[in-house]
Amino acid sequence: MSDVHGFVAEGWETVADTFRANIKDGTDLGAAFCVYVDGRAVVDLWGGLADREQNRPWDRDTIALVASTTKGAVAICAHLLVERGELDLDAPVVRYWPEFGTAGKEDVPVRWLLSHQAGLPVVDSPLTFEEACAWAPVIRALESQKPLWKPGTEHLYHAQTFGFLVGEVVKRITGKSLGRFFADEVAGPLGLSAWIGLPEECESRVARLEHAPFPFDSVEGLANDFAAQIGIDPAMALEWLQTMYGPDSVNIKAGTMGGITSETMNRRAFRAAEFPGGNMFSDAHSIARMYAATVSDVDGIRLLHPETVAAMTQVQTDRTVTAPSQKWSSPRSRSLFVMGIP
Repeated sequence: MSDVHGFVAEGWETVADTFRANIKDGTDLGAAFCVYVDGRAVVDLWGGLADREQNRPWDRDTIALVASTTKGAVAICAHLLVERGELDLDAPVVRYWPEFGTAGKEDVPVRWLLSHQAGLPVVDSPLTFEEACAWAPVIRALESQKPLWKPGTEHLYHAQTFGFLVGEVVKRITGKSLGRFFADEVAGPLGLSAWIGLPEECESRVARLEHAPFPFDSVEGLANDFAAQIGIDPAMALEWLQTMYGPDSVNIKAGTMGGITSETMNRRAFRAAEFPGGNMFSDAHSIARMYAATVSDVDGIRLLHPETVAAMTQVQTDRTVTAPSQKWSSPRSRSLFVMGIP
C-alpha cells in the first residue's frame, strides 16, 4: 500500500515527496503527518497500512498510540490549572495530595513531578497488568515509596509514573481523572480525535502496533552510530546504552510497569485505561492542532498564554542519573527536560 492522501500547501511539496517515499519503500508501514503554521494546517497527509494482518489501509480517521506525546497533553492540562491559579508549581505536592508526603517526599514540589526529578521513575511494589490499569494501586504504591535518589538532585525519565504523579495532582484539584479533564478542556474545545482512555466505539480506528526492524546488526553497531551522532567515544556510548537499556536497567523497568509490552498495548484493557505517561490515542492532525493551540490562535482558541509557554519551556535541570549509582556526562549530555515535555 503506497497511496498517500491528504493536503499540502504551496511550498511544502517536498514534505509530501519525502512522506510518499517513506511509505513506498517500506520505511513506514503506515503513517500520518501534519504541520500547523500560524494556526493553520499546511501539511496533512496519511497513507500505508494501519494493520498488516488485515490489509487495512491507514485512513483519514485512523488513530494510533502516540506514546510519550501523551506527556505533552498532560503538561498542557497542568499548566491550564496554573493559569487559573488552582495549581502552584512550587507548592509541595502534599498541598494537593496529602498522602504523598511519606518516605522523604514531604517537601517535593509539583515542579519536580513535571521535570522528572521526583526520584520515582519505577514502582517498587509488584503490580499486575490489571492493577496498573486500575490506577488506584499505582497511586497507593507511589504514596508509600521511597525515592531512588534525593528528590531535586537528579533526574531520570519517569516513563510511566509521570502520568500517574501529575495525573493524581490534577485529579485532586479538579475531581476529574486526567483523561476526563483533557477531554473537557483540550480535546473537546479543539475538536480533537485524541483520548487518554480510549472509548470502545473507537477501537476499529486504531492502527495495530508492530515491532520495527532493528536497523543495526548489533548493540555495538547502534553504539557506534549513537557516538557519531552526538560526538562521544564509542566505548562510552556502548556503556551508556547498556546502562540505560539493559534488561535490569531502571529505564526498562520504568517503561514496562505492570508488564506493559507491545502485546498488552494492543489489548482493549490497555487502550481503555488511563496511562497518562504514554497511552493517548490520536491522529497526526489532532496532535499538530493541539500543540499549535498552545502557541497560536487556532480557530479562535488558544490554550495557554505566551508567558506560560515561555515559563514551561525553561530548562529545569542539567543533572542526569542513568541508574541509581551510575552517572554519565559529556559536553553534549546536558538534558533539556522542560516542564513535562522531554
